Amino acid sequence: MVKIAPSILSADFGILREEVIALENSGADLVHFDVMDGSFVPNLTFGPHVLKSIRPYLNIPIDVHLMVKNPVEMIPWFANAGADIITIHAEAVTHLDSALDMIRQHGKIAGVSLNPSTPENVLEYVLDKVDLILVMTVNPGFGGQEFISSQLEKISKIKEMIRGYDIEIEVDGGINPMTAQECAAAGADILVAGTSVFATDEYKQNIDALR
Repeated sequence: MVKIAPSILSADFGILREEVIALENSGADLVHFDVMDGSFVPNLTFGPHVLKSIRPYLNIPIDVHLMVKNPVEMIPWFANAGADIITIHAEAVTHLDSALDMIRQHGKIAGVSLNPSTPENVLEYVLDKVDLILVMTVNPGFGGQEFISSQLEKISKIKEMIRGYDIEIEVDGGINPMTAQECAAAGADILVAGTSVFATDEYKQNIDALR
């Protein structure tokens, strides 16, 4: 059964503590924390202080996705703030191998994210350093975008590539009950969803529909 990681990008920031508690109580497996710097992607979200403020209220992992121009500088910030998983974009770093090492040296699960136009072969020589691969099925920056179906083939190729490795595949972008089924069939282990989880106040019902 796939894991569901609601993205708090779609939460009500005015009551963020209550929102994350409600997500955990509704059966979320992880909480997805989208960090955007207004440079690598055309949006600006939140930093480590926000993460630190919600950490005490969660018993499930916090999954930090760094959509930023200089993730290496920020890895220690989010590691110290309480992240459990830190995912960086392959497109944003020159030395992906050493950046993944840094995440693991901080005792965190190391993830790599690929934009829709980035081929899966960039992962080929770092598979021994990766714990999670995040496939973007929209162009990152904003919630509510339409699912890019060509990425299903990429998910399948990655699934074959990681055979024999202890690596999970996460998918983010345009996830709804229909696309969730397609992603799971292609090999996804974790589904990130914002709009579809927060579409109504019935978070448990919405999470169960995705699962």
